[in-house]
Amino acid sequence: MFKKILSILLFLPFYAVNSWGQQPNKAFTIIPLGVKGGDDESNLSSYMIAPQGSTKYICLDAGTINAGIQKAIDHKSLKGISEEIQRKQIKGYLISHAHLDHVAGLIINSPADTAKNIYGIPSVLSILRDKYFTWDAWANFANEGEKPQLKKYTYFPLTEGNTYHLEGTEMEVKAFELSHGNPYKSTAFLISHDDSNVLYLGDTGADEIEHSDKLRKLWQTIAPLINSGKLKAIFLEVSFPNEQPDKQLFGHLTPRLFFSELSKIEALTNEKAFKKVSFIVTHTKPPLQSAEKVKQQLISGNTKGLKLIFPEQGRRLTIN
Repeated sequence: MFKKILSILLFLPFYAVNSWGQQPNKAFTIIPLGVKGGDDESNLSSYMIAPQGSTKYICLDAGTINAGIQKAIDHKSLKGISEEIQRKQIKGYLISHAHLDHVAGLIINSPADTAKNIYGIPSVLSILRDKYFTWDAWANFANEGEKPQLKKYTYFPLTEGNTYHLEGTEMEVKAFELSHGNPYKSTAFLISHDDSNVLYLGDTGADEIEHSDKLRKLWQTIAPLINSGKLKAIFLEVSFPNEQPDKQLFGHLTPRLFFSELSKIEALTNEKAFKKVSFIVTHTKPPLQSAEKVKQQLISGNTKGLKLIFPEQGRRLTIN
């Protein structure tokens, strides 16, 4: 009997690791390359994400690339040379929509980049193809559109609701359409690895203002993941303070609308599971006084003690 028990104890560590001899990974590393909306070209929406311990990142939007990587190096969130990190560690780009503050870094840094995929819903990819990667605007580094096609980037269309492997990474993605100034489309991306998930929303307006049902359908879809503890974080934008008139939101949220959306998620989930989710606030617009007001309104409005995260450019986040 003693030998049997000893044998079980010796082999317990084996069952605690995966087939490669590593601890199962349930966390994500996020490197914010840019966190703002608006007119600061050095700090626009862009987030590198990978399973913790991996350097195989995907980029969620690409408003700022090189300047953000350099900031991350300064903060010791990344190691190496900026250009090499973009070339070797960023394995592809998930573009929520094609406004310049979400794609400028991708375009301007494309000459120094390496071959990889650009993922997006067809309406977003068509803008990149027909408006940006053209020989009049820049150069066609992609595999479609004006000739000659340099074929560095491959457009990878995402059909809403389908699951796709993100090439060169250990992650998968599922896309959902959003309304960003109806009928203009944006996208939410559900990033998955090892039964852990992070939900990233590009710019979006509230359903009642957009005359849409996109957010309601999204919350219904992700509610079971929250209840099962598999959804770790939600990136959600808050562009303007509460004083911004509804008619001047242009497909964005305020703190009031942000908490209204969170209440809708809460109504679909159990309280304990809902409070475990981290909410990462994105896309706050300048000027500084307005951005500070947004933050204060979010802090004062957080009466339920939810986990709000205000990302800083270049500072690593670990989401468990």
